[in-house]
Amino acid sequence: MIRKTRLFTPGPTPLLPAAQFAMAAADIHHRTAEFRALFTRVLSQLKDFVGTKNDVLVLSSSGTGAMEAAVSNLTSPGDRVLVLTAGKFGERWSGITKAFGCEVDVVSAPYGSTFTLEAVKAGLKLETRAVFVQATESSTGVRHDIEGIAKLLKSEHSEALLIVDAITGLGTTPLDMDGWGVDVFIGGSQKAVMIPPGLSYLAVSQRAWDRMEATYNPRYYFDLRKERKNAAKGESAYTPSVALIAALGAALDYIAGQAEGDLVEGRKKLVDNAETCAAMTRAAATALGLKLFAPVGFEAAAATAIVPPTGVDSGIIVKGLRSKFAAIVTDGQGEMKGSLFRIAHIGFFDYMDTIAIIGALEQVAIAANLPLPNLAFGTGLIAAQKVYAERNK
Repeated sequence: MIRKTRLFTPGPTPLLPAAQFAMAAADIHHRTAEFRALFTRVLSQLKDFVGTKNDVLVLSSSGTGAMEAAVSNLTSPGDRVLVLTAGKFGERWSGITKAFGCEVDVVSAPYGSTFTLEAVKAGLKLETRAVFVQATESSTGVRHDIEGIAKLLKSEHSEALLIVDAITGLGTTPLDMDGWGVDVFIGGSQKAVMIPPGLSYLAVSQRAWDRMEATYNPRYYFDLRKERKNAAKGESAYTPSVALIAALGAALDYIAGQAEGDLVEGRKKLVDNAETCAAMTRAAATALGLKLFAPVGFEAAAATAIVPPTGVDSGIIVKGLRSKFAAIVTDGQGEMKGSLFRIAHIGFFDYMDTIAIIGALEQVAIAANLPLPNLAFGTGLIAAQKVYAERNK
């Protein structure tokens, strides 16, 4: 049979065709009225997509660039900050904050788990200036309690800013920046908005803007105040990725179109889609006898992390899906390599994609004769079908 390559990775994700067409047609200069109209519209749409009335900025960088911008703009050397980490991307916060001279306290949880609010409270100090955390940790498939952390900071009367890497959280999990009192949400283009890597975006609260006036870490390209000033005129401070911004506009139009032009409702549908695909996948894996890496109740919808049977390297499954079906899933990162594999649900995935990857997983598992208690064709598919039917009555 022919093989059609399909991405089931948590970034880059499958591309939206309308966004690809928009990129091909984006032959415009960035200092023209045509681009200013496009950029102004996209910035306005991003507010609805994030779910905020705060300013949203777009940077021509990966999500890590926006993470660095959050640190460099909101801290000074010697500031005490708190990093909450339970995976590879939480560890990235530690690396960035240390690089900018912060005094870093860390609350960590083992891979495959999340930290308790009691542990977060114990890690806070009177002098803590900022808290850095992921909304979802895509390296482990775990969702963190951002609302609970925001409430804790308020109850402790902490002056710490709450900065959230929501790169895989936006578009896959309910998030309320303004209602919860989050100071920065960070997103990335290669995730739920279904376009190639190369753009990041930040929603920034007024409290964070005020903090920037008193911080003095070095910044130049990632000077958010400069970007804000230019965004008010429909421009970016430096040469933007024009094609990607055109693609982002097309993607946001598509999301709005899923709810008759209402981008807020379209975002909710996108989240529900990810949650449904994730629930189907979890049910299928469990029915086959596979274990989930994330704790019950904290499973992320961006990606499902699945543990192979004891004694089996997850690379067998990853390589089997690629060689037999050209289906690209991801192995564990770093020291987790070989101990789990991840199937993504973020962005341009749907019911048909989910059924396909579950069926392919059954084929690979049976061909490899994996030691699973319920290994049989249809076991995972039946469980997934039941979940879909229940969620779509």
